[in-house]
Amino acid sequence: MSRTIDDLFDQYGPSYRWLATAVVILGTLTTALSTTIVNVAIPDIMGAFGVGQDMGQWMSTAFLAANTATMLANAWCVQSFGPRSTYVGAMLLFIGASVLGGLGNDINVLILARALQGAAAGLIQPLAMLIMFRVFPPDQRGNAMGYFGIGVIMAPAFGPTLGGILVDEFNWRAVFFIAPLVGSLAIVPALAFLPDREEEGPIQRFDWIGFVLLSVFLLTVLTGFSNGQKLGWHSDTILGYFAIAGTSACAFLAWELYNPRPLLQLRVYAYPGFAAAAGVAFIFGAGLFGSTYLIPLFVQLQLGYTPTLSGVLLMPAGLVMGALFLPAGRLSDRFSPHWAIMLGFTIFALATLALFDIDVDTNFWTLAMLILLGRVGLTLIMPSVSVGAMNALPNSLMNQGSGAINFTRQLGGAFGVNLLAVYLGQRTAFHADKLAATQVPDNATTQQILATMHQLFARAGLGEIAQAASARQFLSQVIAAKASLFSFRDAFIVVGLVFLLGLVPAAVLGYVVSGRRNRKELRPAPPSQPGEGGPASVPTSAT
Repeated sequence: MSRTIDDLFDQYGPSYRWLATAVVILGTLTTALSTTIVNVAIPDIMGAFGVGQDMGQWMSTAFLAANTATMLANAWCVQSFGPRSTYVGAMLLFIGASVLGGLGNDINVLILARALQGAAAGLIQPLAMLIMFRVFPPDQRGNAMGYFGIGVIMAPAFGPTLGGILVDEFNWRAVFFIAPLVGSLAIVPALAFLPDREEEGPIQRFDWIGFVLLSVFLLTVLTGFSNGQKLGWHSDTILGYFAIAGTSACAFLAWELYNPRPLLQLRVYAYPGFAAAAGVAFIFGAGLFGSTYLIPLFVQLQLGYTPTLSGVLLMPAGLVMGALFLPAGRLSDRFSPHWAIMLGFTIFALATLALFDIDVDTNFWTLAMLILLGRVGLTLIMPSVSVGAMNALPNSLMNQGSGAINFTRQLGGAFGVNLLAVYLGQRTAFHADKLAATQVPDNATTQQILATMHQLFARAGLGEIAQAASARQFLSQVIAAKASLFSFRDAFIVVGLVFLLGLVPAAVLGYVVSGRRNRKELRPAPPSQPGEGGPASVPTSAT
């Protein structure tokens, strides 16, 4: 027999909202953990398969791109099959993809596994937000988003720590096998506590045209960005990728406006409050996933940290985030969400900009404290942007709004990781050329380095020719390391500046919310009808 949320409230009472919340948070934790747990293993995977950073970054990009696309399929899946079947099916796909990644013997198989993981995660995360918004009343949704944020952000924060331990104690394959263990625990309670399909009538047709157009856009634009440095930005191949991406993006938007049952309900963006929150979410996603991609890569490649140590670096930030999520959620219930968002953007931007002068001598705790400060800013943003977005929509559009706001955040993450990888490559080449141009006979530092290396290689018994060649090789390695360091500095500055730009949509959100509040205060109360003695009844699922 089909069970609705009202039926489950009748069966379990008020405690049902916490049972449902626990189930969806467990699923969110499981899938969100895989967003970053693989990041610390990327250098090992690159070494195991002999690939460069251009292929290595696809381990993150494939997950985020697939995650972005399937988030929009969530609304159709929930309407067609119900929350319970959608959740269980997605978890089974996620577990199968994780096993495929753990057993893969080719980099392309691993990228496919990451894409399938992302596809499953894209179905679960909007579903979790939808369930929590339906079981909590409006004045408690900020608190609910605090719990939701535990899964969305704390899991990525602790992912590098757990991933580092697994890589050091076992090998990179272990980061794939942790997900099936946790994911299996999420299936059984979902069968008991999630509702069935509530829609009546036949299953509506899926927007396959929109889904294919969106997938083509994401695949071609991200492939173009990731290969532009290698193939040349003006090459026919790269220009072709971007031409296909632009065409498919325009066709997607046109089709979604024409289609009566679109994959992405574009009219949610017509609500000013939602549109402003979506701008915040895009920048938030770019900063969150971009920084979690940059930091493990930087400390392993530049500072020589082990995977475990690079993960432990994020541990203090994760602990602080766990302590602050619920207070941040309660703040968004009591105050206009834009205040917390603007404060969070400012804190994260300043903490990231402070990394502009990092070098190989920067100590562990300095990095850990700057990362911690930045994560405090992210903690303030997450509950408020969700509440600001969903409260701007009528109940009839909440399902579409949940998928759309998560889609926007993940789209920002996919572009953030991909563009940062491109920017790192470009800035590394730029700084390498600049540094190489200074290596002239008149450069006293260069001559001193070469003389010192000649002496060391002479003591090792090398001949004159071998000494000169080895000294020059060492100098080129120093230049490459310095160029890479400078490129990471530039990347952190860009992330900080982008977050400062997030103050603009946050301010717009505040303006919209204050205007809506003023209109409510000026609106006269409706006259009482005979027999009315109290407030309108509230459905059980919203009490």
